[in-house]
Amino acid sequence: MPAKLTTTINKIHTVPNPINGEIINQFYHYMKGSDVSENHQNNCLKVVIALANFLGTDITFYDIKNKEQITAFLDTKVKSREEDPDKKWITTWNHYLNRIRLFFRWFYNARDKEVSGENTLSSEWETPTFVKIKGKKTKRLSPYLETELWDREEILFIVKYEPHIRNKAALTLFWDLGARNHEVTLLKIKHIRLRERYGEGEKGNRFP
Repeated sequence: MPAKLTTTINKIHTVPNPINGEIINQFYHYMKGSDVSENHQNNCLKVVIALANFLGTDITFYDIKNKEQITAFLDTKVKSREEDPDKKWITTWNHYLNRIRLFFRWFYNARDKEVSGENTLSSEWETPTFVKIKGKKTKRLSPYLETELWDREEILFIVKYEPHIRNKAALTLFWDLGARNHEVTLLKIKHIRLRERYGEGEKGNRFP
């Protein structure tokens, strides 16, 4: 059974380096204050805590400066063909990379500003060079786990910070149709209703 958010939060104090533990705690409060889902918070925290445990007692997040330090951790998720003939580990590898990239984007763009009381939009964040790592490709029919799919709260949170109405409509329309590209390309204008904050198609789920 997957660990609950409260269980994951309790593991922050077990991080071997106290500086990293405090930074993770600040990251948690950032996510909590951003109204993202608990599922998203839990997934991000588990990955960052695992990275902190990998770094050990002597290395802090401040010391991460090159891609090799990140890939050394990610490669602990690689499995042999005998262990994982379907290469499902690629999904895990990419999942960890995406959460680590988000963490370091927050760390270098928003953390100090939050401490000083300033606000910054995630759309304005720059990605540190050392986490500009390409994800691994997979030939599996569906490379995504259920826990990796955006839920309603997450898509609405993203849309809130998108300045262009057209992009708001596109993002929510893809979510509404389950990101099935072929359905989107077959739609005609008469099949789409544009709302003030989102767009919806005739198929798929709806949300107000």
